[in-house]
Amino acid sequence: MRSTSPGAGPLPSPAFLPRFMIGAFWILLGLVTLVVGAELLVRGASRLALALGVSPLVLGLTIVSIGTSAPELAVGVTANLQGSSSLAIGNIAGTNVFNLLFILGLTAVIRPIQLQLRLVRVELSVALLAGVLLWLFALNGTLSTVEGWVLVTIGVLYTLAIVRLSRLESREVESEFSESLQQITPAEEKGASAAVIVRASVTLLIGLALSVVGADWLVDGAVTVARSWGISEAVIGLTIVSAGTSAPELVTTIVATLKGERDVAIGNLLGSCIYNILIILGLTAVASPAGIGVEHAFIRVDLPVMVASFALCVPAFVTGRRLSRIEGGVGVALYVGYIGWLLFSRT
Repeated sequence: MRSTSPGAGPLPSPAFLPRFMIGAFWILLGLVTLVVGAELLVRGASRLALALGVSPLVLGLTIVSIGTSAPELAVGVTANLQGSSSLAIGNIAGTNVFNLLFILGLTAVIRPIQLQLRLVRVELSVALLAGVLLWLFALNGTLSTVEGWVLVTIGVLYTLAIVRLSRLESREVESEFSESLQQITPAEEKGASAAVIVRASVTLLIGLALSVVGADWLVDGAVTVARSWGISEAVIGLTIVSAGTSAPELVTTIVATLKGERDVAIGNLLGSCIYNILIILGLTAVASPAGIGVEHAFIRVDLPVMVASFALCVPAFVTGRRLSRIEGGVGVALYVGYIGWLLFSRT
């Protein structure tokens, strides 16, 4: 593949192939480690929360959503600390587009989505607001530390609102979330005993450690592949890294859909998108004294595409509250078209 990056030199030398293969190896190893770490983190956090008396509905809409976003946080902070801010922003934007167009679309193709979860309207509103706010913050080319704190603050307020509003949901929805968590937390471990709390805490810490290590490997591999191919780190973040870090959301959503737990699937998916922007990207900016640099291409194309992905869900969920197979297929097709355009125009 010919390099089109600014100031690119001649075609890669014969050493290119080993460099590319090494980078691909670390990407794969990092992704596997991230997925395992996210799974352990979600299990540990869920068991700990249930042991402490958190309701399954609140747990599913908050802790599980945050847990499945752990790979994005680990990758974002690691990438920015290594000076790869484009990878951090690209990962969040790409992940949310992947979640809304591909995962949600594929879910509807498998089985049309009819929601009973009333909180979906709140989640969609917050997701759209968060996307627009991020885009506005990025217009000057930097996501500052102060703006990061604003995003985190909104994320905390959103979580508190979800906890309060969850009390208004129907018993059927509550039961659906409770059933979905049975495989994560066996009945015998739901008591708040010291042994349960210790086991849950250890599982959570191991998951967190694996997420950090996996993110480091993934970022190193992604940077190596980008440099060896002459592809920008932004494109790598929008494609390979974002799809890889979305693996927990993909698995969670598909499994819940096949079990008929569609409210769980969509609640977790939308919650993850919201936390990706407000908490994950917000904390990444907070952890960066100089803020996060935002490329012009993100401002002009990728962030608007992310906002449009949220907006496309509004008519289906707010009016008919149903997503058909045709609408799901259109979402998948739009994602494939977007990725094809990315690879054609920016590599």
